[in-house]
Amino acid sequence: MTREYVVPGRVELVGKHVDYAGGRSLTCAIEPSIRTQVTPLAEPVLRVRDTARREGVAVALSANAKSHGPSWSTYAVAVARRLSRDFPVVKTGVEIQLHSDLPVSAGLSSSTALVVAMATALVDANDLEQDAGWRTVVPDLVARAAYFAAIETGAPFGPFAGDPGVGVRGGAQDHAAIVCAEDGMMGQFQYLPLRLERRVPWPNEYAIVIAASGVQATKTGNARDAYNRLSDAMVAHARGVRPDRPDPQLSARLEQFHQETEVIVPGVAAAMQNRDFATLGGLVHRSQSLAERVLGNQVPETVFLARSAREAGAIAATAFGAGFGGAVWAMVPSHDAATFAGLWRAGYERAFPQRRAHAKWIVTRPSGPAREVASA
Repeated sequence: MTREYVVPGRVELVGKHVDYAGGRSLTCAIEPSIRTQVTPLAEPVLRVRDTARREGVAVALSANAKSHGPSWSTYAVAVARRLSRDFPVVKTGVEIQLHSDLPVSAGLSSSTALVVAMATALVDANDLEQDAGWRTVVPDLVARAAYFAAIETGAPFGPFAGDPGVGVRGGAQDHAAIVCAEDGMMGQFQYLPLRLERRVPWPNEYAIVIAASGVQATKTGNARDAYNRLSDAMVAHARGVRPDRPDPQLSARLEQFHQETEVIVPGVAAAMQNRDFATLGGLVHRSQSLAERVLGNQVPETVFLARSAREAGAIAATAFGAGFGGAVWAMVPSHDAATFAGLWRAGYERAFPQRRAHAKWIVTRPSGPAREVASA
């Protein structure tokens, strides 16, 4: 029997680069998504075909699964290898046809959505929720999000040792946003360990307009290396390791962490709850300013997009995701969203004509979680 699923992307509204050090953030799932048709197989193999790219992968359900094929096959290998190793009852393979309107490499967590889609298909095909071992280790949706994050990053989980994984270490922010979402709601999560603190409704009369800059995050360069050194220092600090001598950059990074975690995230959630949009806009702007001044992970394109959105009348606007490229979200009245998006796009293309071909523009709202849907 074929089953169909929707796995959304996500927006990190505020809480920049704090999850891997145990901070908190405010996130929501969005309507652009990966849609899959999943058919069980008699053989122990994970087959995935991306209809848009017209390419596929086939990976054995084995603790020794190896990577081959297109670059995204590493995600399929991570899922097949980890689930097979941790839960030896996983023997039923699946064939997955996937279709996506979720932009790739745009900061919307398309890679995490892919991991969640494949892992969910295998969990359901193998009836893992009926398995006593699974229920002990993964008793609820929050635990499921954290386990799927461990699959992607290779982190240890419960009784299971870590493995190489794929992707960067983190606190399961993206997985929580996708797995634990509720339609029309934002989620405030604390990380390491993952915990849902509260949900806040998104006001119905407002839309989220997303500008994906068309700039993919660079993996090398002095700025990136310096950023990574500070990120490593933040993780060490969260574990109680202190440098031998004061580091002004680390001190600034710690202050950014404090502002995001203790001031901005809870402040934005409260302001949204109270419909105090002036306070909301000011806090989101502070988050953007800290990203530019302290994180140093913004590029001219994202700086321009955040500033021009505010100048055009957005309630709030800021970049999100890994940085060094990626996307910016803006909060605007729903009735004006399409017009706003067109003007925002025109201004961006005038300023950065070289990005026109790859930039993406999305009008959306907070959506539901990864879920099975009725077949058409």
